[in-house]
Amino acid sequence: MQKNNLIVKREFLKSNWAETDFNNSDMSKKLPFPAQQKPIKENQNKIELLNKEKWQPVVVDLIKLIFERKSIRKYSDEKISFEELSKLLFCTQGIKKHLEGYSFRTVPSGGARHPFETYFYANKVENLEKGIYRYLPLDNSIVLEIPYYDGIENDIHKATLEQFWNPAIYFFWSVIPYRTEYKYIDAAAKLAALDIGHVCQNLYLIAEAIGCGVCAIGAYDQKAMDKLLKLDGNDEFIIYCASVGKKL
Repeated sequence: MQKNNLIVKREFLKSNWAETDFNNSDMSKKLPFPAQQKPIKENQNKIELLNKEKWQPVVVDLIKLIFERKSIRKYSDEKISFEELSKLLFCTQGIKKHLEGYSFRTVPSGGARHPFETYFYANKVENLEKGIYRYLPLDNSIVLEIPYYDGIENDIHKATLEQFWNPAIYFFWSVIPYRTEYKYIDAAAKLAALDIGHVCQNLYLIAEAIGCGVCAIGAYDQKAMDKLLKLDGNDEFIIYCASVGKKL
Protein backbone atom coordinates (compact mmCIF):
# COMPACT_ATOMS: atom_id res chain seq x y z
CA MET A 1 0.00 0.00 0.00
CA GLN A 2 1.33 3.41 -0.97
CA LYS A 3 2.22 5.83 1.82
CA ASN A 4 -0.49 8.29 0.76
CA ASN A 5 -3.10 5.54 1.02
CA LEU A 6 -1.85 4.63 4.47
CA ILE A 7 -2.24 8.25 5.59
CA VAL A 8 -5.82 8.29 4.27
CA LYS A 9 -6.59 5.07 6.17
CA ARG A 10 -5.26 6.63 9.38
CA GLU A 11 -8.02 9.22 9.27
CA PHE A 12 -10.44 6.51 10.39
CA LEU A 13 -8.61 6.35 13.72
CA LYS A 14 -9.13 10.03 14.44
CA SER A 15 -12.11 11.65 16.11
CA ASN A 16 -14.42 13.43 13.68
CA TRP A 17 -16.78 14.55 16.44
CA ALA A 18 -16.44 18.27 15.72
CA GLU A 19 -17.15 17.78 12.00
CA THR A 20 -20.31 15.69 12.49
CA ASP A 21 -23.70 17.41 12.49
CA PHE A 22 -25.57 15.33 15.05
CA ASN A 23 -28.66 17.55 14.61
CA ASN A 24 -29.08 15.80 11.27
CA SER A 25 -29.24 12.29 12.74
CA ASP A 26 -32.28 10.06 12.46
CA MET A 27 -32.48 10.14 16.24
CA SER A 28 -32.72 13.93 16.26
CA LYS A 29 -35.46 13.65 13.63
CA LYS A 30 -37.44 11.43 16.04
CA LEU A 31 -37.43 8.51 13.63
CA PRO A 32 -38.16 5.09 15.20
CA PHE A 33 -35.36 3.44 17.14
CA PRO A 34 -33.67 0.60 15.26
CA ALA A 35 -34.39 -2.84 16.71
CA GLN A 36 -31.92 -3.95 19.36
CA GLN A 37 -32.19 -7.54 18.20
CA LYS A 38 -32.96 -9.20 14.89
CA PRO A 39 -36.30 -11.00 14.87
CA ILE A 40 -36.41 -14.76 14.74
CA LYS A 41 -38.03 -16.72 11.92
CA GLU A 42 -41.34 -18.53 12.31
CA ASN A 43 -39.66 -21.95 12.23
CA GLN A 44 -37.07 -21.08 14.89
CA ASN A 45 -37.47 -22.15 18.49
CA LYS A 46 -35.84 -20.28 21.34
CA ILE A 47 -33.54 -22.23 23.63
CA GLU A 48 -33.42 -20.54 27.02
CA LEU A 49 -30.02 -20.06 28.58
CA LEU A 50 -29.33 -20.53 32.26
CA ASN A 51 -30.27 -17.36 34.15
CA LYS A 52 -27.41 -15.74 36.02
CA GLU A 53 -29.21 -16.21 39.35
CA LYS A 54 -28.75 -19.96 38.87
CA TRP A 55 -25.06 -19.87 37.98
CA GLN A 56 -22.52 -21.56 40.16
CA PRO A 57 -20.31 -18.77 41.58
CA VAL A 58 -16.88 -18.21 40.06
CA VAL A 59 -14.26 -16.80 42.42
CA VAL A 60 -11.22 -15.35 40.68
CA ASP A 61 -8.22 -13.17 41.38
CA LEU A 62 -8.83 -10.48 38.76
CA ILE A 63 -5.23 -9.24 38.67
CA LYS A 64 -3.92 -12.79 38.27
CA LEU A 65 -6.53 -13.47 35.62
CA ILE A 66 -5.50 -10.40 33.60
CA PHE A 67 -1.81 -11.29 33.82
CA GLU A 68 -2.45 -14.88 32.74
CA ARG A 69 -4.65 -13.93 29.80
CA LYS A 70 -3.16 -14.80 26.43
CA SER A 71 -4.35 -15.99 23.04
CA ILE A 72 -4.60 -19.78 22.88
CA ARG A 73 -4.98 -21.76 19.67
CA LYS A 74 -4.88 -25.35 20.95
CA TYR A 75 -7.73 -26.80 22.98
CA SER A 76 -8.64 -30.03 24.71
CA ASP A 77 -11.49 -32.28 23.59
CA GLU A 78 -13.45 -31.43 26.75
CA LYS A 79 -16.90 -30.01 26.18
CA ILE A 80 -18.02 -26.80 27.82
CA SER A 81 -21.20 -26.98 29.87
CA PHE A 82 -24.47 -25.27 28.98
CA GLU A 83 -23.98 -23.09 32.06
CA GLU A 84 -20.54 -22.04 30.82
CA LEU A 85 -22.03 -21.18 27.44
CA SER A 86 -24.63 -19.07 29.25
CA LYS A 87 -21.86 -17.22 31.08
CA LEU A 88 -19.85 -16.57 27.91
CA LEU A 89 -22.84 -15.10 26.11
CA PHE A 90 -24.24 -13.02 28.96
CA CYS A 91 -20.85 -11.61 29.93
CA THR A 92 -20.20 -10.42 26.38
CA GLN A 93 -23.63 -9.08 25.33
CA GLY A 94 -26.05 -9.72 28.19
CA ILE A 95 -28.59 -7.04 29.09
CA LYS A 96 -28.61 -5.62 32.61
CA LYS A 97 -31.31 -3.02 31.98
CA HIS A 98 -33.61 -2.56 29.02
CA LEU A 99 -35.32 0.67 27.98
CA GLU A 100 -37.13 1.72 24.83
CA GLY A 101 -34.47 1.98 22.15
CA TYR A 102 -31.61 1.39 24.58
CA SER A 103 -30.06 -1.39 26.58
CA PHE A 104 -27.36 -1.31 29.21
CA ARG A 105 -25.25 -4.40 28.91
CA THR A 106 -22.22 -6.11 30.43
CA VAL A 107 -19.98 -4.18 28.02
CA PRO A 108 -19.86 -0.45 27.21
CA SER A 109 -21.09 0.92 23.90
CA GLY A 110 -21.19 4.48 22.57
CA GLY A 111 -24.65 5.88 23.29
CA ALA A 112 -25.72 2.40 24.46
CA ARG A 113 -26.31 1.56 20.80
CA HIS A 114 -24.81 -1.98 20.88
CA PRO A 115 -24.75 -2.58 17.11
CA PHE A 116 -23.76 -6.26 17.24
CA GLU A 117 -25.36 -9.65 16.75
CA THR A 118 -23.61 -12.67 18.28
CA TYR A 119 -23.42 -15.86 16.24
CA PHE A 120 -21.46 -18.93 17.30
CA TYR A 121 -20.66 -22.39 16.07
CA ALA A 122 -21.38 -24.89 18.85
CA ASN A 123 -18.82 -27.63 18.33
CA LYS A 124 -18.34 -29.14 21.78
CA VAL A 125 -21.16 -27.95 24.07
CA GLU A 126 -22.97 -30.29 26.44
CA ASN A 127 -26.64 -30.88 25.62
CA LEU A 128 -26.51 -28.76 22.47
CA GLU A 129 -26.50 -30.05 18.91
CA LYS A 130 -23.76 -28.88 16.60
CA GLY A 131 -24.63 -25.92 14.42
CA ILE A 132 -24.45 -22.14 14.15
CA TYR A 133 -26.64 -20.32 16.67
CA ARG A 134 -27.49 -16.69 17.39
CA TYR A 135 -27.74 -15.12 20.83
CA LEU A 136 -30.92 -13.20 21.67
CA PRO A 137 -29.89 -10.80 24.45
CA LEU A 138 -33.41 -9.44 25.00
CA ASP A 139 -34.57 -12.96 25.83
CA ASN A 140 -31.28 -14.42 27.11
CA SER A 141 -31.90 -17.27 24.68
CA ILE A 142 -30.37 -18.73 21.55
CA VAL A 143 -31.80 -19.90 18.23
CA LEU A 144 -30.35 -22.27 15.67
CA GLU A 145 -29.52 -20.32 12.52
CA ILE A 146 -27.63 -22.90 10.44
CA PRO A 147 -28.01 -26.60 11.24
CA TYR A 148 -24.91 -28.77 11.13
CA TYR A 149 -24.02 -30.16 7.71
CA ASP A 150 -21.10 -32.18 6.37
CA GLY A 151 -18.37 -29.69 5.55
CA ILE A 152 -19.44 -26.87 7.86
CA GLU A 153 -16.18 -26.97 9.80
CA ASN A 154 -14.20 -26.91 6.57
CA ASP A 155 -16.24 -23.89 5.45
CA ILE A 156 -15.44 -22.14 8.74
CA HIS A 157 -11.77 -23.11 8.36
CA LYS A 158 -11.62 -21.57 4.88
CA ALA A 159 -13.57 -18.44 5.82
CA THR A 160 -11.27 -17.83 8.80
CA LEU A 161 -8.16 -18.32 6.65
CA GLU A 162 -7.36 -21.76 8.09
CA GLN A 163 -7.89 -20.80 11.73
CA PHE A 164 -10.54 -23.27 12.91
CA TRP A 165 -8.39 -25.21 15.45
CA ASN A 166 -11.31 -27.42 16.59
CA PRO A 167 -12.53 -25.22 19.50
CA ALA A 168 -15.54 -25.85 21.70
CA ILE A 169 -17.18 -22.68 20.38
CA TYR A 170 -16.39 -20.31 17.54
CA PHE A 171 -17.81 -16.80 17.95
CA PHE A 172 -18.73 -14.62 14.98
CA TRP A 173 -19.85 -11.07 15.75
CA SER A 174 -21.70 -9.14 13.08
CA VAL A 175 -22.30 -5.42 13.06
CA ILE A 176 -25.49 -3.69 12.00
CA PRO A 177 -24.07 -0.19 11.40
CA TYR A 178 -27.38 1.65 11.37
CA ARG A 179 -27.94 0.97 15.07
CA THR A 180 -25.04 3.35 15.78
CA GLU A 181 -25.47 5.56 12.69
CA TYR A 182 -29.00 6.31 13.91
CA LYS A 183 -27.47 8.58 16.56
CA TYR A 184 -23.89 9.24 15.52
CA ILE A 185 -23.98 9.38 11.69
CA ASP A 186 -20.39 9.76 10.42
CA ALA A 187 -18.85 9.01 13.82
CA ALA A 188 -20.55 5.62 14.01
CA ALA A 189 -17.91 3.49 12.29
CA LYS A 190 -15.14 4.32 14.73
CA LEU A 191 -17.47 3.83 17.70
CA ALA A 192 -18.46 0.36 16.47
CA ALA A 193 -14.81 -0.60 16.04
CA LEU A 194 -14.09 0.51 19.61
CA ASP A 195 -17.17 -1.25 20.98
CA ILE A 196 -16.38 -4.67 19.51
CA GLY A 197 -13.04 -4.57 21.32
CA HIS A 198 -14.88 -4.27 24.63
CA VAL A 199 -16.97 -7.32 23.73
CA CYS A 200 -14.01 -9.54 22.91
CA GLN A 201 -12.03 -8.44 25.96
CA ASN A 202 -14.93 -9.53 28.17
CA LEU A 203 -14.87 -12.86 26.37
CA TYR A 204 -11.18 -13.28 27.24
CA LEU A 205 -11.85 -12.50 30.90
CA ILE A 206 -14.88 -14.73 31.48
CA ALA A 207 -13.30 -17.54 29.46
CA GLU A 208 -10.16 -17.37 31.57
CA ALA A 209 -12.31 -17.47 34.71
CA ILE A 210 -13.94 -20.77 33.65
CA GLY A 211 -10.76 -22.49 32.49
CA CYS A 212 -11.04 -21.74 28.78
CA GLY A 213 -8.67 -20.18 26.31
CA VAL A 214 -9.53 -17.68 23.58
CA CYS A 215 -7.98 -16.48 20.38
CA ALA A 216 -9.46 -13.34 18.84
CA ILE A 217 -9.41 -13.35 15.05
CA GLY A 218 -9.51 -10.24 12.92
CA ALA A 219 -8.05 -11.84 9.78
CA TYR A 220 -10.77 -13.62 7.81
CA ASP A 221 -12.29 -13.70 4.33
CA GLN A 222 -15.04 -11.09 4.56
CA LYS A 223 -17.13 -12.30 1.64
CA ALA A 224 -16.83 -15.97 2.62
CA MET A 225 -17.72 -15.25 6.23
CA ASP A 226 -20.76 -13.14 5.34
CA LYS A 227 -21.91 -15.83 2.91
CA LEU A 228 -21.49 -18.53 5.55
CA LEU A 229 -23.66 -16.58 8.01
CA LYS A 230 -26.10 -15.57 5.22
CA LEU A 231 -25.55 -11.84 5.78
CA ASP A 232 -25.97 -9.22 3.07
CA GLY A 233 -22.50 -7.72 3.60
CA ASN A 234 -23.81 -4.16 3.67
CA ASP A 235 -26.47 -3.63 6.33
CA GLU A 236 -25.00 -6.49 8.36
CA PHE A 237 -21.58 -8.10 8.11
CA ILE A 238 -19.03 -9.92 10.24
CA ILE A 239 -16.65 -7.63 12.14
CA TYR A 240 -14.73 -9.97 14.49
CA CYS A 241 -14.33 -13.65 15.38
CA ALA A 242 -12.92 -15.67 18.29
CA SER A 243 -12.31 -19.33 19.03
CA VAL A 244 -12.93 -20.65 22.56
CA GLY A 245 -12.10 -23.98 24.12
CA LYS A 246 -11.03 -25.75 27.28
CA LYS A 247 -7.30 -25.47 27.95
CA LEU A 248 -5.03 -28.48 27.47
